[in-house]
Amino acid sequence: MSRPVLVDYAAFARLGVATVYEAAGRVGLIDADFVSVIPGARAAGPARTVLCGQDDNLMVHAAIEHIGRGEIVVLTMPQARPVALIGELLITQMIARGAAGVLCDASTRDVEELATMGLPIWTRWVRVRGADKKIPGKLDVTVHVGGAAIAPGDIVILDPDGACVIPAANATAVLAASEERFAREQRSRERYENGELSYDINDLRRVVEGDAH
Repeated sequence: MSRPVLVDYAAFARLGVATVYEAAGRVGLIDADFVSVIPGARAAGPARTVLCGQDDNLMVHAAIEHIGRGEIVVLTMPQARPVALIGELLITQMIARGAAGVLCDASTRDVEELATMGLPIWTRWVRVRGADKKIPGKLDVTVHVGGAAIAPGDIVILDPDGACVIPAANATAVLAASEERFAREQRSRERYENGELSYDINDLRRVVEGDAH
């Protein structure tokens, strides 16, 4: 699996989904509702993608030995459904492999236990419906979640706002743009705290009121 060289994944996690998505030109949004098993958690890292058989988690078991330290494990099926692909025992193994987080476009169970285990997990559903273990799927292929394509090694960012993905080839440019956006917003925040208005700073008054004012 290819991955960008010397990417500061911690910086992506710190900057967060909203800043990175906006700085990237409003592309890469993983536009679906996810539950964060650990409230307030955030994570970022290269994607380790898993395409399971429908309603089947055989490939989750197969994927674990391939997980590298710091990776975000992205679990999908051909059709997202509330079938539990992961639970406590599988997550125990992922933690031992050094995973940085999990994005599960299906269901997760054992969430009370998982909330104490420290691995950030975002899941589409919390349901206990069991998965089969009969259908071989695919590892390290491009998958689609929430309208976004996620290729192996792409940077997945997860936080309380949701999730986004940045192509590995764009990592350096998007990180620089995100840092610039963060600094710009900090300057704006200081001005707002001093009583200035975004309505004027961003020249929005002209849009609403025209040139009359």
